[in-house]
Amino acid sequence: MSNTDFFGLKDKMEEECGVFGVYSKDINKVAQFTYYGLYSLQHRGQESAGISVSNFGEIVTYKGMGLAADVFSQDTLESLVGNAAIGHVRYATTGACRIENAQPLESRYKYGQIAIAHNGNLTNAKVIRELLEDGGSTFSTTLDSEVIVKMIARKATQNVQEAIRSTVGAIKGAYALTILANNKLIGVRDPYGIRPLCLGKTECGAYILASESCAIDTLGGTFIRDILPGEMVIIDENGVESIMYSENKTKAPCSFEHIYFARPDSIIDGLNVYESRVEAGKLLARQKKIDADIVIGVPDSGIPAAIGYAKESGIPYGIGLIKNKYIGRTFIKPTQELREKAVMVKLNPLKVNIEGKRVIIIDDSLVRGTTSKILISIIRKAGAKEVHFLSASPAVKYPCYFGIDTARRNELIASRLTVEEIREEIDADTLDYLSLDNMYKSLKGCEYCVGCFNGAYPVDTPTEEE
Repeated sequence: MSNTDFFGLKDKMEEECGVFGVYSKDINKVAQFTYYGLYSLQHRGQESAGISVSNFGEIVTYKGMGLAADVFSQDTLESLVGNAAIGHVRYATTGACRIENAQPLESRYKYGQIAIAHNGNLTNAKVIRELLEDGGSTFSTTLDSEVIVKMIARKATQNVQEAIRSTVGAIKGAYALTILANNKLIGVRDPYGIRPLCLGKTECGAYILASESCAIDTLGGTFIRDILPGEMVIIDENGVESIMYSENKTKAPCSFEHIYFARPDSIIDGLNVYESRVEAGKLLARQKKIDADIVIGVPDSGIPAAIGYAKESGIPYGIGLIKNKYIGRTFIKPTQELREKAVMVKLNPLKVNIEGKRVIIIDDSLVRGTTSKILISIIRKAGAKEVHFLSASPAVKYPCYFGIDTARRNELIASRLTVEEIREEIDADTLDYLSLDNMYKSLKGCEYCVGCFNGAYPVDTPTEEE
């Protein structure tokens, strides 16, 4: 479930997309495996879902708008037969929300077909697209992902791996790819490892590629390892072949995967997501000591940090907000007076735990401030004596160009106001953000992309106008 754009309130980083791939000797299982894999990655995108199946080289694709459970019926899955499949759940970071932009994308070339599912954004897609169009290519979507599949098809010979290798050597930005071509399942991760991708294996011997390890767990599989930054893996009847296509030594996985995007039961780049969020809460408690009666978290991704803060501070943790698990994406544009009611449809205060108490509320981040302000108002109306708001990530001051739909910089509240001014704006008794140093500690000191916090991006980025 997204924390974004409920009833016109957009106060979070938007999800990325989720990609999945499977290679199996059982031709009747790949579509079902992919469906359950996408179901477990549904938190990464709810706008569309799609599956491409390769039946020993002949590719068939089925996709639609909405959740995976709404797009695929049992009859549809049973009709998708083959030895390899890829899948995609989409949140639109580039390209409009319409069926043409649903993935996977297909293309034909001289020696066959290719299908691709892409998570991430390219920073040089516009330039490459223009070059391809000048060379006679036509495009049917507004996706930067189509640039990749068109470029591969244009370069492809009987050895499609070399075309893929040449293509990823030309594109810049963030990408985790699952590809069907030449009766093979291929996975590619960008040279910085910005977008996640991992490898697993089921009990029946099927190989899995997925954005997150939770998708492998869903199938009862065993997590093998993360795909390395700059690595391409080729899976066929002979097993898994690894090719390092880039010699880049700088790693920069997205820090927001651990802060917000990933499911807490996933392991990304060797780090348990739940544990890193709990550790962020503990570090926040050491950083900011507050006298209070209860610590609560904003469901769902703020809860582990709240648990960590409570453990470290000794202040009891309690449930303060009840989340409506059945609310879908509702794109109503409410009047100002209805905004608070709109948030309460999603999150309702548990008054018995809040009334008369000094409350610390912890969220994974504070991006625009709109929902945070309303949540504080709701908690005060539930009878809280004090409301202290803490963010389990640093202040977001810069847009992301790598597959996360953030606002323009002037819409990011921390880019235009000081912490004290933000505190006054959202009406909190205390406001604090996890420091960048402490965030690194919660992530075991590893290298991460922190461009949204300090503007230091690992790849050249376009201007906001572009």
